[in-house]
Amino acid sequence: MSLEPIPPRGGPADAVDRRTFLKAGAALGLGPIAQGRSGAEEVAGRPSYRGPNIVIVRFGGGVRRQETIASDETYSPFLKGVFAPRGVLFPKMEIADAPEVETSHGQGTLYLLTGRYDKYEDVTGRFLGARFEPRVPTLFEGLRKHYDVPAHRALIVNGEDRTDEEFYTFSNHHLFGVDYRSTVLSLYRYKLHVLRTDLAAGRYRGEEEAEKRQELAKLESVDHRARDAEPTSPELDAFWDKWADYYGRSGLVNPRGDRLLAELAVWAMRELQPSLMMVNFNDPDYVHWGVASHYTRGVSIVDEGLRRLWEEAERLPSYRENTVFVVVPDCGRDSNPFVAVPFQHHFNAHHIFAAVAGPGIDRSRVVDKAVDQAEVAATVAAIMGFPMPLAEGRALGEVFA
Repeated sequence: MSLEPIPPRGGPADAVDRRTFLKAGAALGLGPIAQGRSGAEEVAGRPSYRGPNIVIVRFGGGVRRQETIASDETYSPFLKGVFAPRGVLFPKMEIADAPEVETSHGQGTLYLLTGRYDKYEDVTGRFLGARFEPRVPTLFEGLRKHYDVPAHRALIVNGEDRTDEEFYTFSNHHLFGVDYRSTVLSLYRYKLHVLRTDLAAGRYRGEEEAEKRQELAKLESVDHRARDAEPTSPELDAFWDKWADYYGRSGLVNPRGDRLLAELAVWAMRELQPSLMMVNFNDPDYVHWGVASHYTRGVSIVDEGLRRLWEEAERLPSYRENTVFVVVPDCGRDSNPFVAVPFQHHFNAHHIFAAVAGPGIDRSRVVDKAVDQAEVAATVAAIMGFPMPLAEGRALGEVFA
């Protein structure tokens, strides 16, 4: 069965299809940066990936433009004052306003990963559950099916408080799925690693061993796809062993919240060298508790995480001058003037933004028109040089220099 492209619902007039986008990159002399196949070796029927690394920073938890890119009194000074001027800013990106489109974290993450506004329902039937399964392939599946990229170089870095998002690693599409999954780094995965390795090494005896086995079984039962979705590898085991040597085995000494995500992502860049990595920041969402400073402080923490990742990419030889960053929220936040904290929730939060920076990307450009969140996936795929035929959005041609 062939994958037929699905036309977009209607993007900007000068959005371009992937072929035009890649031709534009070739005309600029970008070669493998735009196309990815140049000089590639065939490995197991798939070429090696030779294009740029991509880091997708989910400026998540739901954020407004006002506290990030639209005001001089921003809580994200690195994003607004340093990062955006070095690339292309889309200050008027929107999440489609349609009956089945929800402005929330899990849905927004999957809109970014698939380029489609599908309707999602929790597969376990839980009230307010976010255990979703995409019907179409994610960016990671598209990359790994097209190129010979090992699973430990296709990473999602996830937060400890959103375990449901641990399992957005692969779709249920019959031509993609678990064989092309991404790998997740998170405190949850670390706890699994520690329990499994300690039990295998015979570290516990008697009642303590029984308790640890029950604890492991509880963690493994979190998702019905967990065993298929997270096979280990020597590279991943070595990563977690180094993490344990530095931070211990409790999971309590290491940073927490979004500082943990930044630390994991920096370690991943040093140790695993992912070609495609998505970092799912989320601290601003603590404003749901009704404390405004939880939101503004969370925005600042995410901004600091972005700065760390950018500076690490400039420092590491494998990433320097070979990494494109894509910064985009999962959803916006409300602006309700009739409540004490206008941005406490995100019931009708369609207004977001995006910023792209790196080699081959235009600089100091502001695209002052409406673009769509569903176009992010096609843009990333076009830069890396693989098809996303089931995505609705088209690549944003304005990103190229």
